[in-house]
Amino acid sequence: MIEINGVAHTFLTVKNFSQAREFYRQLLPFLGMTEVMDNEYSYYCVGARTGVGLRPAENEGALPRFDQSHIGLHHLCFRARAREDVDTLYEMLTGIEAKIVHPPQEDGFAPGYYSVLFEDPEGIRLELNFVPGKGLLDVQ
Repeated sequence: MIEINGVAHTFLTVKNFSQAREFYRQLLPFLGMTEVMDNEYSYYCVGARTGVGLRPAENEGALPRFDQSHIGLHHLCFRARAREDVDTLYEMLTGIEAKIVHPPQEDGFAPGYYSVLFEDPEGIRLELNFVPGKGLLDVQ
């Protein structure tokens, strides 16, 4: 057995790369991530021991819109350092007219779980949550 050290990176394949890239160019640096790659084939940011990247889909014209109920990614959740960060991101998202699935609210997933759920231009669901202490990450 080994013990991993977190998730190194997540790449999202998108249908409309230029539109998605503009969204993530606003979102990821706002979350404190640093852009390390931006070209016609990928957009990639790192920060807080996390990497998130985009790449364009092949044959993008024939592809359907993202559907979280299909096989693959359901949603991607970032963890905030403070409850107020969830509210701050919500304000930013409304300013750029992102689709909000639910505004900041408490959920019963863990004690003190507080989150905002939203979608990128592709319909990929994203979340920012705050959980006091280590939350369920303390479970080994």
